[in-house]
Amino acid sequence: MKVEIPYGEGHLEAEIPEGNIARVFRPHAPCDPIGTDRVERAIWEMVRRNEAVIRASGGSICLLVSDNTRAAFNRAIVPKLLDSIGELVNTSGLKIMVANGLHRPMSERELAEDLGEDIIERFEVVNHIADDECGNLAVGRTGRGTEVLLDREYLGAKLKMAAGLVEPHFFAGFSGGYKSVLPGVSATKTIYQNHSYEMLSHPNARAGILSGNPVHEDIWEAGRMGGLRLIVNVTVCGGRLSGIYAGDVDEAYGMVVREVGSRSRVVVDGLYDIVLTSNGGYPLDRNLYQAVKGISVGESVVREGGTIIIASECRDGVGHLDFQRLMEQGEGPMDILDFVRENQPLRDQWQAQILARAMLRAKVIVVAGGVDRREVERMKMESARDLGEALERAGVKEGSGKSIAVIPDGPYAIPSVRA
Repeated sequence: MKVEIPYGEGHLEAEIPEGNIARVFRPHAPCDPIGTDRVERAIWEMVRRNEAVIRASGGSICLLVSDNTRAAFNRAIVPKLLDSIGELVNTSGLKIMVANGLHRPMSERELAEDLGEDIIERFEVVNHIADDECGNLAVGRTGRGTEVLLDREYLGAKLKMAAGLVEPHFFAGFSGGYKSVLPGVSATKTIYQNHSYEMLSHPNARAGILSGNPVHEDIWEAGRMGGLRLIVNVTVCGGRLSGIYAGDVDEAYGMVVREVGSRSRVVVDGLYDIVLTSNGGYPLDRNLYQAVKGISVGESVVREGGTIIIASECRDGVGHLDFQRLMEQGEGPMDILDFVRENQPLRDQWQAQILARAMLRAKVIVVAGGVDRREVERMKMESARDLGEALERAGVKEGSGKSIAVIPDGPYAIPSVRA
């Protein structure tokens, strides 16, 4: 049986030998991509519905956008949105802010690639810096006690908007919506509290779950405190723009998560010896830090003591040095979890916590051309040159009788095991 897994901007192939039980699990059939006319119409209708709000801002607007680790189609969405707003108010004072959270700031070149040269020249584009203590202001506390400190420039705008991507998120339920605010434009302290060991240990802090998910509910409160008013959230399918939802945050987000949740869920018929998955291809698989999302998908359907194989190009390497250092702590995954729990807050502890949790359940084999084998091994995982070697390392050979679940879409899928 031949299988194909997204990898970077292409795919990797592998042949699974006879004498093994291999099944491919995909969410619902791929949806049709939407065209420029659909995008323009959705944005135009949203702007017209909210004309009074936009005019009342007098052009004092802050538009939050995702960074380049997300396939948010900023280059297709942002220019059309700004042109439509410009028909109602003078946009010379409009500010675009990259909602980086704790990710590194985007460079001038990256901003131009992501948003377009014309946007960079016409508008002020800034990176949110979570570590800038003077640049973030306190606005209150959530019901769970999270201290909400948000970007000063964002708070200074009369109208706050966000453009982003909605996809399953491995501990916040789904991306998009108020996630543009927390972690997007939140201070380091706020993000640490929202991403704490205790919050992520909650059984509902999982992909596809919003109700009763403490991480999501905390984000929702912080986003409301921060005054986010309007969103333009998109969905992707097969690497192409497949939907656009624009308007009031709660209304538009409610619609898009219902769609993404329905489309992403896939029922798996039991636990498997081996799970072969991806991180969804480029841009989400640009570093090993992000690849934890795909690994967490494997964790949900692999049997205890099994193997997760993750194919992730990682053109930017590991991506987060603090994450790498945490994964190098101690002798095994339990040492990492103990270290995080005893020493929090720590930068990138959430990614290390989830990866270590998966490693307690199963061996992890990484197929990543952008990360040195020795780096992977120091992080307590195994490295393979290609999928064939990875399968061999997992004990797959002709007649080995291994059960193998193939989940090509990785973090774009929400698998559940049939009882």
